[in-house]
Amino acid sequence: MASILIVEDEKNMQEIIAEYMRRGGHSCLTAEDGVDALMLLKNNSVDLMILDIMMPHLDGFSVCKLAREMSSLPIILLTARDGEEDKLKGYHLGADDYMTKPFSPKVLLAKANALLRRSSALPADNMSAGKISIVPASRRVFLDGQEISLTYKEYELLRLFMTNPGQLFTREQLLNRIWGYEFEGTTRTVDTHIKTLRQKLGSAGSYIVTLIRSGYKFEVTA
Repeated sequence: MASILIVEDEKNMQEIIAEYMRRGGHSCLTAEDGVDALMLLKNNSVDLMILDIMMPHLDGFSVCKLAREMSSLPIILLTARDGEEDKLKGYHLGADDYMTKPFSPKVLLAKANALLRRSSALPADNMSAGKISIVPASRRVFLDGQEISLTYKEYELLRLFMTNPGQLFTREQLLNRIWGYEFEGTTRTVDTHIKTLRQKLGSAGSYIVTLIRSGYKFEVTA
């Protein structure tokens, strides 16, 4: 059973989502605005957050950005907006998936379960490569001994690369491995996450090598 934080200012929608999450065997915390959501996230153990974008006091984009500074938990954004730029903004801020209203609560539960499965499917042993070290049990990442904060998807990308050094991954393979076959976005999402991951890794970002028209591989250089 996972603890899911549902952040939705429309009470009826909030109750529907909570009901389906509970049917799926999960416990739920609920918030009607972004300020309350961040307080709940700070004071409770939360495994996944379902986050509406259009909310009073603090919108979902702002909550997503601030939540990423506190946790690497999976985040699903909910919105009435269907534009590509809004989706890319959400992914850039650290969201892991995106659903446009109106949506099927059953599909939302399936997406939540898929993210929870992937977040718990971690290797047991610590990993190191060059300046980077990963502690899978706590999902912590260290660069030259200093801890850095990664989003859930950035962490999953880095873990996949470090588990398979030297292996070429096409953008389509990364999209399927990290986001899942049900993901509706484009390969631009992969490029956006690789870019922010490299920035956070500083000079070690060069370990992620771009192969023109092919994809990416992880290779520790001197």
